[in-house]
Amino acid sequence: MAYWRSTLALNEAAQRWRILAERRRAHFVELYHTGRWKRYYGEEEFLLKMREAMKASDRWAEIAPALPQPAASHGREAASLQSAAA
Repeated sequence: MAYWRSTLALNEAAQRWRILAERRRAHFVELYHTGRWKRYYGEEEFLLKMREAMKASDRWAEIAPALPQPAASHGREAASLQSAAA
């Protein structure tokens, strides 16, 4: 199937935004688990920002689903599973 260059560029940009949203979400989850959020935010403000990060991450996952992994990584996973089972 042929793609326009602009389509590929937009898909790449959407993937980058999805990754950024996932990083932001992971950052807030880490702040929560470590308790470091208390240094930077009040409770209500932190919860609001965390909800926003989660909502944005979920929305970008809908807009730009993660691309399938290359076949080479599947081979490594299968090899590690086989070695673990042995």
